[in-house]
Amino acid sequence: MICLFLGETDFPKIVLKKIKKIKVKYFIIDLSKKKIFKKNKNSYYFSIGQFGKIINLIKEKKCNKVIFAGKINKPNLTKVRFDLKGLYYLPKLINASKLGDAEILKLIIRILEKEKIKVISSNFYNMDLTLKKNIYTKVFPSLTDLKNIKLGINELSSINPNNHVQGLIVDNMKIIAKETLKGTKKMIMGIKKKFKTKPILIKFPKKNQDTRIDLPTIGYDTLKDCQKSGIKGIVLKSKKNIFIDKKKAINFANKNKIFIIVV
Repeated sequence: MICLFLGETDFPKIVLKKIKKIKVKYFIIDLSKKKIFKKNKNSYYFSIGQFGKIINLIKEKKCNKVIFAGKINKPNLTKVRFDLKGLYYLPKLINASKLGDAEILKLIIRILEKEKIKVISSNFYNMDLTLKKNIYTKVFPSLTDLKNIKLGINELSSINPNNHVQGLIVDNMKIIAKETLKGTKKMIMGIKKKFKTKPILIKFPKKNQDTRIDLPTIGYDTLKDCQKSGIKGIVLKSKKNIFIDKKKAINFANKNKIFIIVV
């Protein structure tokens, strides 16, 4: 039996589809804002502050493993319902919410681990969504591109671990954009399509990022955004990204002369 903590985006639906396909027994704790999974008979909805009820349910189901998938939105704590255990952890939840969504998830994980409940990687059943080191397109980076890529990777490695940057865009040996809490799409669409060469998107996990719950995600929609903004290539980290609609995205990349490499 596996417990699925599911939030927003398409990734949770992909995880659930695979779980059903391989016939693993499961139940869902729906953490999505609009109760996306409410029609599923195995779905339960709790407030983020009802830690006692969540832990009791997991133990009642005799479940000792959980998966987190999807974006968990930062809660409005003035509207959250709390049980006794939730009130106990309220000061820590307040501190975590100030630091962002990922810190809230890390807090939940610490609470679960204290109860001897193991958190496994979000791609445990979907390893096909991650890519190994390789060039995945017919288009290859030039020597100039490789120099730009090296610059971008060095920049990411030097960023403070507490920073939210998961990606950046590099062009002509300059960092022209860095990802903020607003996400990859906002960063890509925010650059202007006027370059001496053509920019490159590099998307890596943050330093000290808990990759069980927070793997950087790209997909077909990302490739379309890159094409619109004039980006000529995407660089990912081996086994450290979720790649949705992989085949469709790679075909689009080949058609639009965008390279995809994993280092």
